[in-house]
Amino acid sequence: MVIYSWNMLFSNERLDGAFAFIRDADFDIFCLQEVPEKFLERLKTLPYHLASRHERKIQLKGNASSSFAVILSKHPIEKHWSIFLPGHPSHSLPLHTRLFVYFTPLMLFSDVREAVGYGFADLERGALYADVAIGGASVRVFNFHLTLTQPAWRIDEFASTLAKRDQEKPTIVCGDFNTLEKPHISILNWLLGGRVSDAFLWHRERRMMERHFVEHELVNPLRGSVTHPLSRSQLDHILVSESFSIKNASVIRDRHGSDHHPIRVEAE
Repeated sequence: MVIYSWNMLFSNERLDGAFAFIRDADFDIFCLQEVPEKFLERLKTLPYHLASRHERKIQLKGNASSSFAVILSKHPIEKHWSIFLPGHPSHSLPLHTRLFVYFTPLMLFSDVREAVGYGFADLERGALYADVAIGGASVRVFNFHLTLTQPAWRIDEFASTLAKRDQEKPTIVCGDFNTLEKPHISILNWLLGGRVSDAFLWHRERRMMERHFVEHELVNPLRGSVTHPLSRSQLDHILVSESFSIKNASVIRDRHGSDHHPIRVEAE
């Protein structure tokens, strides 16, 4: 079984190349994050089973639009469900965070801007999971994009999502977890509402995440890999149940217009 996961970047300007990459990939499961609404319509033309869920609202060049989480499968999708990611009250954010997002009008920080109340405070963020029939078994596949805010919020979102796990089914978890684990980038953990220690103890969130993986009996085959050049961190993950045997795991060099590398895991 071959699994891909990729945050394709909502503002990707190489959509034709991105589409060709997905179309020509040899996969069983392909999870995508930050899929633009118009690109979702193109994906529906491919000869695969597809499940999607509104991921978040994004404001780009003065226009508001939706991004989607998508699961593509060469095997029948038996059923799929939406997950509502937990909201976080704006009054919990410190003044320096409010000022930072106000004076940094980048799409990158739209998660915090929504919580603070600039533009889209009340819109829901969501994730997706599906049961896929593969080789006579039902495999539960999760696909989600954790918030680019602070470690405590990401841990909360991860826990609430994995609460939907069925222990009787093999599990695949894909997504962009936004785990910042290098000193040059972890200052964002504080700027976006976290504790001061979140900026300096940059390995702490990774250790917490990996403990959660162990508790859920999930394996991270790409641990230690860099999937996002700017952060020099493993933001992107494909986790699989311990019952799977990992044959190969790789970070694909060509980003096809995204700021994230696609990742690939082969398991059986």
